[in-house]
Amino acid sequence: MWFRSDLRVFDNTALRAASQACDELIACFCICPGQWRAHDMAPIQSHFIYQNLLALAQQLSQLNIPLKIIKVDHFSQLPAHLHQLCQQLSIGDVYANQQYAINEKLRDEKCQQLFENNAINCHWYHDFCAIAPGQVLKADLNYYKVFTPFSRQWKQQFQFGISLPPAKQQASSVNSDPLLEHDFKLGDHPKISWQAGEQAAQAVLKTFVATTVAHYKTDRDIPSIEGTSSLSPYLALGVISPRQCLSAAYQALKSATASAQESIYCWINELIWRDFYQHIVDKNPHICRHQAFKRPTDQLPWRKNTADFERWCHGQTGIPIIDAAMRQLLQTGWMHNRLRMICAMFLSKNLFIDWRWGEQFFMRHLIDGEFAANNGGWQWSASTGTDAVPYFRVFNPVTQSQRFDPNGHFIRRFVPELSALDNKSIHMPKPEQLANITYPAPMVDLKNSRLEAISHFKMHSGHTKTTTAN
Repeated sequence: MWFRSDLRVFDNTALRAASQACDELIACFCICPGQWRAHDMAPIQSHFIYQNLLALAQQLSQLNIPLKIIKVDHFSQLPAHLHQLCQQLSIGDVYANQQYAINEKLRDEKCQQLFENNAINCHWYHDFCAIAPGQVLKADLNYYKVFTPFSRQWKQQFQFGISLPPAKQQASSVNSDPLLEHDFKLGDHPKISWQAGEQAAQAVLKTFVATTVAHYKTDRDIPSIEGTSSLSPYLALGVISPRQCLSAAYQALKSATASAQESIYCWINELIWRDFYQHIVDKNPHICRHQAFKRPTDQLPWRKNTADFERWCHGQTGIPIIDAAMRQLLQTGWMHNRLRMICAMFLSKNLFIDWRWGEQFFMRHLIDGEFAANNGGWQWSASTGTDAVPYFRVFNPVTQSQRFDPNGHFIRRFVPELSALDNKSIHMPKPEQLANITYPAPMVDLKNSRLEAISHFKMHSGHTKTTTAN
């Protein structure tokens, strides 16, 4: 069993199939630090992988399944090393759950070719999505490019089903390899505030469904409170499955009030968005090569201003809600979802800096970084992707701040130099209020920069619509 982004024993499709088909089962995980860096994996995420592997190894040990570790720098080295392991242990069948980004697909194709040439059978399963790519299709059998019809079809097709953990295997003569913390170190990172292991993930899910999901529709937009599920780091690594989340959600619907049901459906919708972006990546490999989904938008004359980009990165834009969000990312390795949209739109529209710069920065710092979701969110905000926000609709970060952090609680937490300002001024301080405060003036005029971005989209990206936005 080759573990990848499925670090759990419960509801693991490939693991369950392997345990049912084989008399003796050996697990494997591959550490690829060079490839991880090439994919912009955050150091905090690589360390979280280590912590979750420790928990997984303990669970596997209780099932008599040893865990072997292969460490190579890049995917290109994996087929030979995996084949060597199979030869050493007389392995005739390899089980794994599929991944959908282009480099992972190419890796698996090369592995399969080498294995089958040497009489080793490969068994691939779909597990990362609730419904596998290629199974939610339009009437003409093409993939959906718009979320709403995709979600309608998804809801018609979704079927419940959670597989049990494998039964205890016969004792193995193979020993597990040690997990060495330094093998997972990609750099310094903030302290991790999530407990590792699928039992911890299931506890977070249980608490969320019991206490928070009933108010999710409204509370999820307020960054100063714990209004979201906090499950994204676990979902990114497969420490919990989307099916487990959906099962808990649909179970909660049975006894929920009308308003609570509305919130639960809202959260279900977010899980469907996760599937949607995986399906997009599976069908459109060009977006894995730093290209926009809407290819004409690659002609946009993005600014290559590294000084402005650095100010955005370090929370020094002079727009308090943007700076608070960016500092949250740097200090915790996570950012509230609405703030991700606000920050992405500010960079790509108001600063008119290439969205790919921001996409990469997020991946390098997020504990829940996952290519499809991160890329989909950035291209949505930059109006370059599938089902993207219309280019003429640009969030005003000050308005967003006033609406979702009305009393400035979130801003005061991460931009403490503004903590003495009143609840109105803190969203956009006046110059005289900054006279004795070490905080920058706004680096850009929000109104003018928005109009300039709209003009660029009209001229360079194939858009012709002239509607003015809020």
